[in-house]
Amino acid sequence: MLTLHIPGIEQWDESKQEFVYTEDVTLELEHSLVSLSKWESRWEKAFLTSKKHSDEEALWYVVAMTLTPNVPSEVYQRLTSVEIEKINEYINSKMTATWFADSGGPKRANNEVVTSELIYYWMNALTIPFECENWHLNRLFTYIEVCNKKNNPDKKAKMNPRDLANRNRKLNEARRAQYNTPG
Repeated sequence: MLTLHIPGIEQWDESKQEFVYTEDVTLELEHSLVSLSKWESRWEKAFLTSKKHSDEEALWYVVAMTLTPNVPSEVYQRLTSVEIEKINEYINSKMTATWFADSGGPKRANNEVVTSELIYYWMNALTIPFECENWHLNRLFTYIEVCNKKNNPDKKAKMNPRDLANRNRKLNEARRAQYNTPG
């Protein structure tokens, strides 16, 4: 979770001829499958694409990430470039100690577009509990990749020389017995 403190501001209200003060707000943000689903429901398109989002779409993703209840919409307009940078760093962080030799992020089969429903499918197919939908999205992707690797071990894995020799010896013994030959 990312916590941001958005300071209140002082403004002049022309109609009342007085200064108006807004309160400080603490935003708690979570980049998760739930946030992704909210955004995709709102915009009816995939979020995880290489296409650049409009400023409005990008800002609305911050709204979708917000866990703090009843945040006035004007608070999001007060986000500074420093806070936006913190949000982007948080979204792009790994959030896990796990790494892969062929590191490069989640692999897409047939270049398919990854949507929240596809991720939910992966979770269901891999029997990942739906409570994980609240995890940081990059951590969830890593967990999905771990489950895939553990469920589908590398078929090119090499045997050590001793195991290979033992396997070949047993195969040769079985063939000699089957064809009744000395070797």
